Amino acid sequence: MKNIEIEFRAKISKEKHDWLHKFLKNKAKDLGEDNKDTKFYILPDKLFKVVSEHSKKKAKIVLKNSRIGEGSDFDELEIQISPDEYEKAIKIFDNLDFPGKAMQAWQERHNYVYKGVEIAVKYSEYWEYHVEFEIVINDMAQKQDAEDKIKKVAEELDIKLMSDGEIKAFTQDVESKI
Repeated sequence: MKNIEIEFRAKISKEKHDWLHKFLKNKAKDLGEDNKDTKFYILPDKLFKVVSEHSKKKAKIVLKNSRIGEGSDFDELEIQISPDEYEKAIKIFDNLDFPGKAMQAWQERHNYVYKGVEIAVKYSEYWEYHVEFEIVINDMAQKQDAEDKIKKVAEELDIKLMSDGEIKAFTQDVESKI
């Protein structure tokens, strides 16, 4: 079965971040802490990453067949690896001649499900306080319904989702500093 993530992001203030945690703790299903250490390999039209999911004691290698800022849908392929092999996987990929840039990032993250939308309330060095809204579908015919549902939840929470243009400009700015 195909996993297609429908994702939207928003940068938020620390105050909104703290309010959102409190609200979701009371009103949503709490999926728990999901802190991650990730090595990103930034390719021209894809994103490849090695992820250590510290909170879950898991690790994985992920290929997204597009980049954020290129629409809301992401066809994603994952391979689970042992957490003990995270550093080894990074060494292997660091020794390949990727045509893009690479960056390491720590992310503090807490996941919830609210009205059928997975919401990750996050903080990272590059993005600072932000939130990600996601629904996983298995057929592109479900895309519009998933987008509408995410937008409705974001509106209810008074969160302005970033446009593709805003995300592209932001990520280009971050990548230019690598």
